[in-house]
Amino acid sequence: MSIVSAVPEDAGVVARLQVAFADEFDSPTPSVDVLEPRFRRLISDPAGTVLFAGSPPEPDGYAVVTFRPTVYCEGPLAVLDELYVRPGLRGRGIGTKLLAAAIDDMRRRGGGEMHINVDEPDTGARRFYERHGFVNIEFGGDGRMLCYIREFG
Repeated sequence: MSIVSAVPEDAGVVARLQVAFADEFDSPTPSVDVLEPRFRRLISDPAGTVLFAGSPPEPDGYAVVTFRPTVYCEGPLAVLDELYVRPGLRGRGIGTKLLAAAIDDMRRRGGGEMHINVDEPDTGARRFYERHGFVNIEFGGDGRMLCYIREFG
């Protein structure tokens, strides 16, 4: 299984995977037509990357990572926005390879921290990330870290 970086021309592939991901988990998401130009911009921006497990047009999964400056480490802070493996292919290490590649990319960029937002009821995803060393408590404390969201049109 190879991990490859998406190019702008792959935006439609990522958009279709994103919609499949949302449909599987009954999450609202924009249509492929709305997502495709957004992914094209993200892939074209050095502050974002999309990784495929396998090759387009039918990769086995994908990861979306965005980077931003932070005062908490020397390099950028990475946010794993999405990680998805097609149903029926899970349990084969594909997600682990995507996560490892995302972490390697963050380290190559000099980053020192990665954030991942997970819905509390998604115990499978929580176990997956905890198995890979991620925690939902602030370092040095025992209180849970919370993510607050507010949408602006």
